[in-house]
Amino acid sequence: MINHRLQKYRLILASQSPRRQYLLKELGLDFEIIPTKVKENYPGTLAPHEIAVYLAERKASSFDSVRMDPKALIIAADTIVCIQNEILGKPANYQEAVSMLRKLSGKKHDVITAVCLKSKNKQKTFHVTSSVYFKELTMEEIDYYIENFQPFDKAGGYGVQEWIGYIGISKIEGSFFNVMGLPVKELYEQLLRF
Repeated sequence: MINHRLQKYRLILASQSPRRQYLLKELGLDFEIIPTKVKENYPGTLAPHEIAVYLAERKASSFDSVRMDPKALIIAADTIVCIQNEILGKPANYQEAVSMLRKLSGKKHDVITAVCLKSKNKQKTFHVTSSVYFKELTMEEIDYYIENFQPFDKAGGYGVQEWIGYIGISKIEGSFFNVMGLPVKELYEQLLRF
């Protein structure tokens, strides 16, 4: 069994995201969850994909490689939403969520997830970009979604796997799971190579 090759490592997911936890479980892997406490700030000179890479690597680097278990393999990830070179983080409140969804309404945006794999002696980072197209959203749809789904823990103020994704997304170019927060196919391939 292929997953047996991965079980020689003590896999650690450095994330509290229920979506990432769900997707990793669906791969059939045993893993621990040890979330990081890293502030998600970054230098203003970085390109969008570099921001995701920078943050994923910061999360992974919070695990001290000197004291790290030699069998540990950290999986740290960061997802950003980018529209016309503007980064949309997690909305702090209702008004920010409304503002983000209004920006995304009727337009294409990119979702970039970077993943950093780190062991005691090795580190590998990769990123995946998916393009998401929203229909024109009504204010009523935006209000309903925010009130009922509270998307304050999601980059861009929405979850593709929630109501707004069902009624609002007209097309995705690239990985659906990347938009959900973890590019599962690419992660699986990178884990096997690692």
